[in-house]
Formats: sequence, C-alpha cells, structure tokens
Amino acid sequence: MSGQEKKNADSNTSKQNDSSRRTSTLGRVMRYIRRYQIFVVISILCAAVTVALTLYVPILTGDAIDYIIEKGLVDFDPVLSIVKQIVIVVLCTALAQWLMNVCNNRIAYHVIHDIRREAFHKIEILPLKYIDGHSYGDIVSRVIADVDQFSDGLLMGFTQLFTGVITILGTLLFMISINVKITLVVVFVTPVSLFVAAFIAKRTHSMFQLQSKTRGEQTALIDEMIGNEKVVQAFGQEDEVLERFDEINERLTDCSLKAIFFSSTTNPATRFVNSLVYTGVGLTGAISVISGSGISVGQLSCFLSYANQYTKPFNEISGVVTELQNALACAARIFELIEEEPQLPEKEGAVVLNNVDGTVKLENVSFSYTPEQKLIRDFNLSVKQGQRVAIVGPTGCGKTTVINLLMRFYDVNSGCIRISGTDIREATRASLRTSFGMVLQETWLKSGTIRENLTMGKPDATDDEMIAAAKAAHAHSFIKRLPQGYDTEIGEDGGSLSQGQKQLLCIARVMLSLPPMLILDEATSSIDTRTEIKIQNAFAKMMEGRTSFIVAHRLSTIQTADIILVMKDGNIIEQGNHETLLAKGGFYANLYNSQFAQ
Repeated sequence: MSGQEKKNADSNTSKQNDSSRRTSTLGRVMRYIRRYQIFVVISILCAAVTVALTLYVPILTGDAIDYIIEKGLVDFDPVLSIVKQIVIVVLCTALAQWLMNVCNNRIAYHVIHDIRREAFHKIEILPLKYIDGHSYGDIVSRVIADVDQFSDGLLMGFTQLFTGVITILGTLLFMISINVKITLVVVFVTPVSLFVAAFIAKRTHSMFQLQSKTRGEQTALIDEMIGNEKVVQAFGQEDEVLERFDEINERLTDCSLKAIFFSSTTNPATRFVNSLVYTGVGLTGAISVISGSGISVGQLSCFLSYANQYTKPFNEISGVVTELQNALACAARIFELIEEEPQLPEKEGAVVLNNVDGTVKLENVSFSYTPEQKLIRDFNLSVKQGQRVAIVGPTGCGKTTVINLLMRFYDVNSGCIRISGTDIREATRASLRTSFGMVLQETWLKSGTIRENLTMGKPDATDDEMIAAAKAAHAHSFIKRLPQGYDTEIGEDGGSLSQGQKQLLCIARVMLSLPPMLILDEATSSIDTRTEIKIQNAFAKMMEGRTSFIVAHRLSTIQTADIILVMKDGNIIEQGNHETLLAKGGFYANLYNSQFAQ
C-alpha cells in the first residue's frame, strides 16, 4: 500500500469513527430525554398548535386582501371581523409558544441535571488511578463548561427543531391546497439548503471537538496556577506561566475562530438558496395571477407568506445543526467520563467489618501503579493488635503506597491483605475505611464550619466530646480566638488558616472519631516543635490498644514504635525495633546517624 493510499485509508477510518461516535453520543442523549417523554409530547403538541395557528394567519390576511377590491371599494365589516380573528389567533399562538418553551426548558435542564449528577457520582466511584492520571481542571471543565455548552445546544434544538419541522410540513400542506405547480417549485429548490447545511456541519464537528478539548486544557492550567499562585510567585514563574497560557489561549482562539467561521457560513448559504425560492414563487405566482390561472392576489399574498415561512425553518435548522455539532462534541467528552470503568465493585455479600481487633496481615503482596514499573514485590507483614508500626525509607520507596493498599484506595495486583482475618477485598469499603483514622501530611478541610469539619467522622458527637478532642490536639485555643469559635465558617481547603492550624484540625478530627486503627503519614510535619511534642504525647495516649501505622521521615518521632519497617525499592530490607536496628549498623542506622550526627 502506497503512502497516499494509507493516508486515505486512515482518513476514512477516522471519519467512520467520528460518525460512529456522533451516533453513539446522540443515542445516549436520546436515552436521557426519554425519561421526560411526557414533556416532549406536550412540546410537540404545542409546536403543532403554534405552527397551525401561525399558518392560519396568512389565510385570514389573504381573505382580508380579497375584500379590498380597489380604492373606495372596501368591505369593512368582514375585514374588521377578520382582524378580530387574527388578534385571537395571535394570542392563542403566544400562549402555546410559551407553554412549549416551558416544556423545552424542563427537558433541557432536567437532562443536564441528570448528566451532571451521574458524572459527579462517577467521579466518586472512579479508581484513584483515573483521578491521579487526569488534571483536575480538565475533569472540572467536562462537568461544568462542557455540560453548559451541551445545555445551550439542546435547548436551541428543542426550541427550534420541533417548530421548524412541523412548520415545513404544515406549509407544504397549505401550499398544495392553494396551488400544486408553485408548491413543486418550492419543494425542488429548497432541499439544496439542507445539503449545504449538512456539508458544512460534517466539517465543523471535529473543530468543535478540538475546541472543547483545548478549553479543558485552559481550565486545567488556570485551576493549577490559582491553586499554587504562591509557589509560582516565589519562584518567579509568572512569565513562563503566562507564556503557557498564551500558547493554549492562541490555540483555543484559532480552533474557535475556525469552528465559528465555517459554521457561520451555513446561515448565509441557506438564506441565499431560500431567497431564490422566494423569488421563484413570486415570479411564478405573478404570472399565474396575470394569466388568470385560478389564483387571486390574496392567495398569492398568502402563498408568498407561506413560502417565506417554509424557508425560514431551514435557516433555523441549519443554525440548530451547527449548535448541535458543538453540543454533541461537548456531550461526547462528558460521556467519556461517565463511561469510564468504575472501581472494582464490592463482591456480592461483602462482609461488614465489625469489632475490628486491629490484627493486620500482608501476605505475598505485589503492586505497581504501571505494569512496566515494578514497585512492591512479595511484601509480607504481620501486625498484632495494638502494635505501633513505623514505616521509614527514602522517598519513592513505597511507604505511602502501603497506606493506599491498606485503605484499599488501590487493589493489590497479587497476594492479599487481611484485617482481623478477613481479606479486605471481601469486606465493604465503607466498613474498612471506617476502621481506620487517617491523618496525612496533605491536609484537607471542606467548606463549612469548624464544627462540621471536626465531626465529619462522628456526626453525632456532643460539644463536650468535640472540645475534648480539640484540646487533646491543642487546637482549642486558636479555635476560640476565631470570630465565631467552633461555628466559624472556613473556605475551601481551610481558607485563611495556616498549614499548621489545618493540620491540628485534621488531628482533632481523628481524635474525636477514635477508630480501632490509625494511620499517621507525617501527621505533624507542619507543626512547631513544642506543639509537636505535646501532640506526640496525645497520640501516645490515643494509640494505646490501637494498631497504628506511622509513616515518618523524622526518625525522632518513631523511636518508641514496636516494629520499624525499613523500606527500599518496594521491599522491606530491615525490620525490628529502634535498638535492634541501631545495633545491626545497617541502612536504618545510617539513616538515623545522618539525622543525628554531631
């Protein structure tokens, strides 16, 4: 196969894939719309009434014209009667049109409500590897911006498509009833505008797809930079970030202009064809009137009005087709998210972990984030009830990965993890995660009051319990200094609170829920030394009788641990308590001495 033939074959395959994707997307949209078919039926009926009454007005107008014979010979009584009928018809048309728009709005906004809800629900059950592998801004852009664009296209489609199609059919019937020959002129010329619209629409769909994708890139960059503006300014990266933004913005401008330019040629092209139709009807009708071929001046006026109304929907539908191309491109992106494989479902009859005793076993566990890059291999560990297990080692050795596996944020590739003798894959995720209290180096607080954040793990906690937990975490004093104390509203991710204050709140949150097992991943990394010593004492009391996993870089915080696991390249290379490992003089001893060398 020559290079040109291969290129043509690839192009044909791409076109087939695009066509198949559009059909699939349209099918998904129709399934959402089907839930609100009662509103669709009412909308179609209202559209039919609107069109019928609109088409009835030219007949009345034509009759009124025929009562005006010449200057001074006007039959006013029937003309006034016809005017009254026209006013009543126009009022009824307005009412039907209003009801149709109400139904269309309900369909459009209920559909996007369902899509957004399904997309947000999917985000909550997606495996973490999907969230970790996609920029947050792009995901946000799909759920917000793309759904908004889809909503606009869907609303325009319903508002204009129904009335447009019914108007075309209605005017055809009325025109045939008046004069068949002139109707044939209209019918044969008008479809040209449809071919023009379809030709342009096919070529603009890929442009709108690229526009949506590039918009997602831009949203991702903006989200990333706003969230890390301090770091950007600290390292003087403003100019480089601006260059990246300008580059994406230029691409967005380029693809948007192309998409809008080519799609905007649809309307003028169809209008040109429709003008030819109107001209043809006018000439043919005028000749028929002059030659006395059974058509009156009033009927010609009526026919010209119908010809105009017949061609008008073609302009509107061509605009709808263009807008729908954009809407379908946006819908395809949101459906990609909705159709992503969710995390492995819980097994039928999954066990609810109750009365967890804190025993943990990792048996021949192997795991890697990507198949080509091995991380944890043949990992074995046995933890008894109430033991404190510290995990240390160089960055990237797999410490946090062990925590991810214990919480089942990721599933092991092979082997198994048992909690109180139960394989965690046989237990419900909710009961497993409720069994652990976790404080991470990266703090997270939701928008709301301090009280709502502290009671997240124990909603039924009393004020006394909440205050006791805050005092144990040494957070009570700074909370009381806030404007409304525990009822102070904080913004996204803690708002204006310092990193240390946010970490204290996260510690208090765990101390309040008091689960049977604890995970502390650099839990005091942002806290001053004096407060850290006090919190370590509070942790020591809290950990009594509770199995605890402590990830630490500062070895001074884990000297009292029952077991210290020294990890390197995903394997445990040393295991024992602090004194035993120091006496060995191995990797741990070197690590410890490097931190406390004189």
